Amino acid sequence: MTTPSLQIAPDEQGLPDTTVSVKDVFQLDTDWQVPAFSQAGEHVPEVDSAYRFDHDTTMAILAGFAFNRRVMIQGYHGTGKSTHIEQIAARLNWPCVRVNLDSHISRIDLIGKDAIVIRDGKQITEYREGILPWALQHAVALVFDEYDAGRADVMFVIQRVLEVEGKLTLLDQNRVIRPHPAFRLFATANTVGLGDTTGLYHGTQQINQGQMDRWNIVATLNYLPAEEEVAIVQAKVPSFAAPAKHKQVAAMVALANLTRQSFMNGDIATVMSPRTVITWAENCQIFGDVGRAFRLSFLNKCDEAERPAIAEFYQRCMDENLSLTNSPSVRD
Repeated sequence: MTTPSLQIAPDEQGLPDTTVSVKDVFQLDTDWQVPAFSQAGEHVPEVDSAYRFDHDTTMAILAGFAFNRRVMIQGYHGTGKSTHIEQIAARLNWPCVRVNLDSHISRIDLIGKDAIVIRDGKQITEYREGILPWALQHAVALVFDEYDAGRADVMFVIQRVLEVEGKLTLLDQNRVIRPHPAFRLFATANTVGLGDTTGLYHGTQQINQGQMDRWNIVATLNYLPAEEEVAIVQAKVPSFAAPAKHKQVAAMVALANLTRQSFMNGDIATVMSPRTVITWAENCQIFGDVGRAFRLSFLNKCDEAERPAIAEFYQRCMDENLSLTNSPSVRD
């Protein structure tokens, strides 16, 4: 694999001032050197040392940072799509801001609006920039979460800046904003722009194919292999880090995988993400009972009609019966 051709400029304009070795930092078999910042600013995410990187997804995101490509990460809920981008940004010291494109985000939220402010004791109307023009003018990786749930008027605003040289025109201000050389744009989505064909993700929309064509790279992130997820849980929860706890954590992850498969099949509406497994382990420390912690961490979020099936998964993996009430679990 060839090394990216990079132009590292001085930092006077907030440009990357160093590079990092992908082989050294991400343990991937490539000789890529990716631009980075030597100092972390206020918008740089915290490094999670226990995070595990997926090879293909990591390469796609790094290409976004190195070559200014527009990258979309598609996958099921809880696979860590947004976190993947954040953790790469953290290791590059690259400022990163996430925006959730739920149905309440409007065009003026992105672009900006007039606001009444007090200046020298007087009320005046002042234009306040939205997140998009602000990010466009700074060295920032802007991440649009739930991209396929965005409103049509919002999506057309974003379409303007999807081109690498995409300029944003603010008609109200008679301004044309050119993107900062270190501005990067990412998105995460549960579907790949085709809408919810499975019934799993209500509220998602079909994305205009003209817009989808402007995303240079689309990667798919699935759930981690079981052993990697076990390692993450043990790294995150100190009381489960001992080798003797490996079998129990493996059973917890196996249970989570059963819920995921059932979710993909459309049998249940709630899925256990890796975050849920970590929460379950943490609650085990608090309550001292695996079954009670499971009910409080996951079961109580599920529809009552689905709970018997989930209790069956629990019995199969944990080798104990799970009470569907608040009484403790009963071992066979």
